[in-house]
Amino acid sequence: MSSPADADVIVVGAGPAGGAAAFHLAARGRRVILLEAQEQGRSKPCGGGMAASVQRWFPFDLAPAVDQVIRRVRFTWCLEDPVTAELPGEAPFWIVRRSVLDAFLGQQVVEAGGDLRHGCRAEWIERTGDGLWEVAGPGDLRLRARAVVIADGSGSRFAAPLGLGPARPRFAATVSVEVAADPDPADMARFEFGLVHHGFCWVFPRRGGYSIGVGTFVGQQEADSGAVLSALLPSLGLPESAGERRRGQLRLWNGHHPLHGQGLVAVGDAASLCDPFLAEGLRPSLLSGCEAAAALDRWLDGDGPALEHYSLRMREAWGDSMAWGKRIAQVFYRVPRVGYQLGIKRPTAPQRIAQILSGEMGYGEIAQRVIRRLLFQRG
Repeated sequence: MSSPADADVIVVGAGPAGGAAAFHLAARGRRVILLEAQEQGRSKPCGGGMAASVQRWFPFDLAPAVDQVIRRVRFTWCLEDPVTAELPGEAPFWIVRRSVLDAFLGQQVVEAGGDLRHGCRAEWIERTGDGLWEVAGPGDLRLRARAVVIADGSGSRFAAPLGLGPARPRFAATVSVEVAADPDPADMARFEFGLVHHGFCWVFPRRGGYSIGVGTFVGQQEADSGAVLSALLPSLGLPESAGERRRGQLRLWNGHHPLHGQGLVAVGDAASLCDPFLAEGLRPSLLSGCEAAAALDRWLDGDGPALEHYSLRMREAWGDSMAWGKRIAQVFYRVPRVGYQLGIKRPTAPQRIAQILSGEMGYGEIAQRVIRRLLFQRG
């Protein structure tokens, strides 16, 4: 006789995607266990930028998790030739600390009736003979559920082996730096395109400092971050050696792939949703968590095609735009100087990028013109 399920859904990973999925499932009355490998409060490397439009996906106010509101974006080439754009709308872009956002979402999960367990690392996941999923970890951790959400981030050990997302994920190499400072101006994010070969730098002001990143988006080769930061940090009035530096990777969107299986979905970075051009990851993480919860709720009620519809919905809401974003990135980062002059420096371009960052526009609305312009000039 088989043992009963411990939950309707087990969510593996309590980042933004996992937290969003677990909250919406618990709020719908589902029995949810949210597993997080790390202990509570541990910091995670992440720029922390996300469009304020994500608020519409949640019934509670996200403001307690917001560190800074961004109203302007400044672009430079080798720290010169600047272009500044005003972001559209009211409070269009937020900066958050991942540790704060994750903890805040986790609190909402618990208040909605979910079971959040820190320090519980899933080591294997398999389907049992009675149709349930079993998640096992160190010691006597053995949990069974009707469905599982894979939300274990860019380094996901489960997504590809379970047939979710690309079999061979594509990564961007990153170095993240947290620096204590008094940001000036405090409402402006910066993107620097000339210092990094095949990539760019981002500088996000936050309360009491900056979140700085260096990313390489073509060839998966890590940039000479030491040389880049030696130039970038003094431009902010900071010592060359300032800040704590952490290496990481971004699991970039790399084609349309199923994000579901039988009682199984992948969300967030584990689903390879990160923007391949501007490295935006939080908005698609939250979006996928919300969409996955809605689909799983229907599936648990007997709607067989609901999880397939989740994959289709993420293609429609995110993947179709990212397909164009990938094409732009492939051209732009191979000829970045041309891309900066013909793309960023065009009178309408900064505003278009601002609209993409704020969620008001997708890459498909600008991509064909941008790609033709860059390829024509390169030829």
